Amino acid sequence: MLNSLAYSQLADCRRLFLRDYVIHLFIGVHAFEKKKPQRVVMNIELYVPFAVSTSASDALNEVLDYNLMRDTIASYAKGQHIHLLETLCDDAANRMLAHPGVRAVRIRAEKPDIYPDCAAVGVEVFRCKEI
Repeated sequence: MLNSLAYSQLADCRRLFLRDYVIHLFIGVHAFEKKKPQRVVMNIELYVPFAVSTSASDALNEVLDYNLMRDTIASYAKGQHIHLLETLCDDAANRMLAHPGVRAVRIRAEKPDIYPDCAAVGVEVFRCKEI
């Protein structure tokens, strides 16, 4: 849920999202987590001002491409071992927020296979540019 300050900064934005994107990563601090990739479920929201995301001619080059979210996350599958979900979320949020058309980002990363008695453990971050 957005607080009133965040909402006022995002009221002129549309929300793009990537939901339940499953990726296999070398992630974790425990020995068993370093032996093989783990399933990580990612959910991402980008908040993009209408002024830079409204197409006049129904053309992809006039809006922010969803590939920004998917490609950013996919790039981690080819990288080094990551110890913490916090590191993954912080870095991915910073990379997406660096795009000039993105005002805010919310990223949630979940490890669904860690504990047998719960659906998942995870981390969520929300970052917003100062306007």
